Amino acid sequence: MKPSTVVGIVIGFFVLIFGLTWIGEGNDFFLYKVFAPKRAAVERQVWEQSPNYIKTMVQELENMQVQYVQTKDPEAKATLAGVILHRASGFDLNNPDVSTDLRAFIEQLKREQRGQ
Repeated sequence: MKPSTVVGIVIGFFVLIFGLTWIGEGNDFFLYKVFAPKRAAVERQVWEQSPNYIKTMVQELENMQVQYVQTKDPEAKATLAGVILHRASGFDLNNPDVSTDLRAFIEQLKREQRGQ
């Protein structure tokens, strides 16, 4: 065998190995790109249904309710109402851990924002 043939075979071998590695890594990347958002969505749904999340959210909303009641400044109340409604928008207020007082308070804020 000629030296140029051996060099060609070695270079071809390395190109083949690099090509196969690139295909494998590219495949992993594309699979991740497709399935990662779906997995993250499922993880988020599981987290939002966990007792810790629910208790924390109820606590935060109740704390904001106290702040709202104690605040005298109308502008601060309006801002706080917007924050409370935003936080409560994606939360299941029909959950048994949510007090009827908190539910009524949030419904009152919704009516006030609609101008009723």
